[in-house]
Amino acid sequence: MEGDHITTLSTPVMVVDVDIVKRNAEKMREHWTKLGVTLRPHMKTHKTLECGDIMTGGSRSCIVVSTLAEAGFYADHGYDDILYAYSVPFDKVERCAVLAERLSLFQVLLDHRDALEQLRKRPLTDRRVWHVWLKLDCDNGRAGVLHSEPEALRLAQAISESEGVELTGVYAHCGNTYGCRGAEQIHAVAHETTTLVLQFMEKLKAVGISCKSSIGSTPSCSQPISDMAKLSEVHPGNYVFFDVQQSVIGSCGLEDVAVRVLSRVIGHSPHRNQLLLDCGWSALSLDGAGKLPTGYAVIEGHPDLRLLSMTQEHGRVEPLSGQLDYSRYPLGTLLTIIPYHAKRTKKVGIVGKYGTRYGASLRKMVKKIEISQHAKYTCSFCGKVRYTPLTYTARYTEVRYTHPQSACQTHDSHMDGRNVLFLQNGY
Repeated sequence: MEGDHITTLSTPVMVVDVDIVKRNAEKMREHWTKLGVTLRPHMKTHKTLECGDIMTGGSRSCIVVSTLAEAGFYADHGYDDILYAYSVPFDKVERCAVLAERLSLFQVLLDHRDALEQLRKRPLTDRRVWHVWLKLDCDNGRAGVLHSEPEALRLAQAISESEGVELTGVYAHCGNTYGCRGAEQIHAVAHETTTLVLQFMEKLKAVGISCKSSIGSTPSCSQPISDMAKLSEVHPGNYVFFDVQQSVIGSCGLEDVAVRVLSRVIGHSPHRNQLLLDCGWSALSLDGAGKLPTGYAVIEGHPDLRLLSMTQEHGRVEPLSGQLDYSRYPLGTLLTIIPYHAKRTKKVGIVGKYGTRYGASLRKMVKKIEISQHAKYTCSFCGKVRYTPLTYTARYTEVRYTHPQSACQTHDSHMDGRNVLFLQNGY
């Protein structure tokens, strides 16, 4: 309904400022264009068409995903040049093959000879080849073959020499930047990762192998070093939204965070000196535990409050010191929470029937939103028609959000339902 107030929204609800999203995306895109490095944005933070279009500048090309459900969703909506940046699961090789034979360019990632053998056992049709990135562990300690192990070079050679397979590039994630505090520490980790990747590229060159190189993490790509200009690609993702964690690391300021979670006060507990909110860990996640003086997140405009703890559907808030003045927080009071980690932030209820935006006065609105519930979709893997009450198509001004549910839960357990209200003109 046009002109309805934001207080009509059902909470908890995640809201996104599109203008900040556009600003973040444009800044990242311009920076790497100047350095002559291809930006391949990661989609896992938002999983939406709208943000995907913004991050790719409307090209719908050259993206990274972390699940095959995401890959299928973007492929269904005209995206190409998709990199599935997850060590190839043996039970999903056929699904990868379907996408590789369907798209102009679908790329996979591996870090073990057994995975290479699985690809060789499933040759692609129509003279297509598997486009493979070697996942290199540059002391991040997650997936990847360790850069210092002789097997890393041997595996790269095996990929490049295999029939029906092409070594497209070397891929490293500098996730250890998430332990940094400030630009100096970020630069140190970025320098280490970049140096190790470039050294490995020299090893490949020495044995006659030429391919791309890519590293990524939002901190390293937001605070890059000059040597990163020697890379072929970078693959950050969280920068589209940013969050409190990124501001603590030094990737951004709080003014760059595009997401908020709205929650209501639903209870007073004077005997505990606490407020009870309708926002629990299923909406906000527990990632901020023990990392902020304000608890699990930041309650915007209330620096004196701490989000002390959360259960699945409830949050407990207490003052940093002194006694709560309950007259300031009557039941139904709307609080704005800046999440610690945007990737883990979810919406657990219906977005709401009205499109609005909020600000300091909570009196500004946008024009219109229409919610289509119980949407029908076809699973891109089993072909069955499914119906879900948690899928929405929303329209408000020129923004449209389509829930990325192209695969049924039977075929991908990684996809989480997200109901996001995009705000056209800010909070």
